[in-house]
Amino acid sequence: MQTVKQEVTSLLQRLPESSSLEDVQYHLYVIEKIRRGQERAQTEGVLSQAQVEERLGKWLAKP
Repeated sequence: MQTVKQEVTSLLQRLPESSSLEDVQYHLYVIEKIRRGQERAQTEGVLSQAQVEERLGKWLAKP
C-alpha cells in the first residue's frame, strides 16, 4: 500500500500539465472517498446484488 505522499506524487505525475488546483483537489477528494468506502466495506461488510435489488425494489416502481 502506498503512503499518502506516494499516492499524491503518483496522481500529480498522471495529471496533465494544464491541470488546475481544482482538478487536483477533485482527484484527491475522489481518492479519499474511495479509500473510506473500502475501509467501510472491510469493517461493515458489503451487500450482495440480490440484497441491493431488494432494497431498491422498495423505492423503484416497475412500469
